[in-house]
Amino acid sequence: FVLISYYLRNHGFRAPEVFAHDTAAGFALIEDFGDQREIARQIEAGRVDERAAYTAAAGLLAELHAKPAPDVLARGAEQWPILDFDRLALASNADLYADWLRAERGGGPLEGAERREWESVRDDLIAQALAFPRTFTLRDYHAENLLWLDGGQIGLLDFQDAVRGWDAWDMAMLTQDSRRAVSAEAAEAAIRTYLDGTGKTREDFDRRLAVIGALNALRIAGVFARLQHRDGKPRY
Repeated sequence: FVLISYYLRNHGFRAPEVFAHDTAAGFALIEDFGDQREIARQIEAGRVDERAAYTAAAGLLAELHAKPAPDVLARGAEQWPILDFDRLALASNADLYADWLRAERGGGPLEGAERREWESVRDDLIAQALAFPRTFTLRDYHAENLLWLDGGQIGLLDFQDAVRGWDAWDMAMLTQDSRRAVSAEAAEAAIRTYLDGTGKTREDFDRRLAVIGALNALRIAGVFARLQHRDGKPRY
């Protein structure tokens, strides 16, 4: 968290300032952005226009993804590798769907022929994803982790799991949010803002968004089912 915050702030993004930290003890003293500033809550309260918030968030991503994805972040003697979102991580994430979603109807994990069919479909999606170009991916980029700060700046939280992933992962998290219904108008405005800011083509981006968005949706469905049925957290 600390090293990624330094990286983001050094590139002009509004991550919390880290005033002091002790890595060995697991403590950090960080800037407080204030209460109830999440974009999701601001939209609900009518304090910010949904389209404006989503285009601002997409514009930030366009700036971030234009920068080369770092391999290692360092400050003083401390280092943190930015790992590739690899085949194993994609497969284990997607398998949460096969292992847990049927628990919603009292069932168990996919097995036998159903499991083999699942793995074939999963592996095809992963093969496509691994062929896409990489970028620095914040990974959990959605309206409850983005804060609407004074002057319309976007404050960033929950970026400690950043990886060398894909542009479409962050954009899927933003525009295909599992926690709130993003309007079609806001999602389309965000995508157009992102493409205008990066110069990427719509056809290629839509393909990446379809593949990565599917893998991400499978992960989320499985994670939320597991949270409910294994961990006793039905609020999700």
